[in-house]
Amino acid sequence: MKENVIISERGQITLPSKLRKKLGLESGGVVTIEEREGELVIRPASVVEIDIYSDEEIERWMEEDTLTSSEKKAIYKKLGLSS
Repeated sequence: MKENVIISERGQITLPSKLRKKLGLESGGVVTIEEREGELVIRPASVVEIDIYSDEEIERWMEEDTLTSSEKKAIYKKLGLSS
């Protein structure tokens, strides 16, 4: 689907309602925009909430960890991670 849009003085564009509905975009939704070889590519974005943990919280978790060394190694191996 090809549509023409107008860029406002503030650099804003309005996505046509047909495209918004087709892609499930609602007011306040987030999109990513990328310049690719002279073209702009706009895609719906996924927003993921991130928690940031303090060093103290991480240290407490390490102290409370009851897994043995061999159990940890088995988990790391299953996940394909190095211990």
